[in-house]
Amino acid sequence: MTTTEVATFAGGCFWCMVEPFDQRPGIIKVVSGYTGGTLENPTYEQVCSNTTGHVEAVQITFNPDIMPYEQLVETFWQQIDPTDPGGQFNDRGESYQTAIFYHSKEQKQVAEQSKQALASSGKFNKPIVTKILPAKPFYEAEENHQDYYKKQSFHYRLYKKGSGREDFIKKTWQMDKNKSDLKERLTPIQYHVTQENGTEQPFQNNYWDNEEDGIYVDIVSGKALFSSRDKYDAGCGWPSFTKPIDQYEIEEKTDTSHGMIRTEIRSKTADSHLGHVFEDGPVDQGGLRYCMNSAAMRFIPKEEMEEEGYGKYLYLFKD
Repeated sequence: MTTTEVATFAGGCFWCMVEPFDQRPGIIKVVSGYTGGTLENPTYEQVCSNTTGHVEAVQITFNPDIMPYEQLVETFWQQIDPTDPGGQFNDRGESYQTAIFYHSKEQKQVAEQSKQALASSGKFNKPIVTKILPAKPFYEAEENHQDYYKKQSFHYRLYKKGSGREDFIKKTWQMDKNKSDLKERLTPIQYHVTQENGTEQPFQNNYWDNEEDGIYVDIVSGKALFSSRDKYDAGCGWPSFTKPIDQYEIEEKTDTSHGMIRTEIRSKTADSHLGHVFEDGPVDQGGLRYCMNSAAMRFIPKEEMEEEGYGKYLYLFKD
């Protein structure tokens, strides 16, 4: 029987708070809504009037055996400006204030420890003002606000960029890469692929025919990217996968180089070039082919995952 828990986060406009959680492993559903106030079953207009005491929030149902609450809290911090007491980015008023609503003593402890760690990290030069509060009744928002990033993807992208949230997240959380350090740490082909958008030779790279159980991590940041369970022989000479371990860890960008229009895959934390994704993968597994460069990744055998700090991904290999 699957164990489930609920987490509730207020991070400003709820349109921008669904996507970061929605496609992560262990997430069962993400619902946009209102909480923290006194009015029962409020409408969007009532909440936006800043007279109900409610904030816009998301409520997440998740499997803690796959996605620990600690990791959800970490993801939450990486979507917001926790030093802003008056709202988030262009959205002002109490309905856009940030908060973590805990559902248990354990969640409260995790949230408080995480907040303290963030305050001590030096990441921000102003106090962390995000509140940690006991969960109150949560009221589901209107249907047009659910999964907004899917239903209105173009407007959502414009809004997230225009509000200042997207640039703030990248500036604050993207890995600060020192090119000279990377040149010392990486081999010439690893540097060329990840930092200069290069491509290694097919059939002449480390992992194109690797059949061992394990995971593939970003050579620069160490973030887990792909599982051997999703790897298959596409006949192209590069390691190919049907899906990433965690959609949150990669970014897609349009690539118009070499007279082609392709979808480039980059690692979110390190902003490394990884490869491309194509729509010619196995139909029964989603139809996608993530064609990656071996030089952009490091393989961790299943037997070494615990020792290397990737034990939380061993669930991928449970039959």
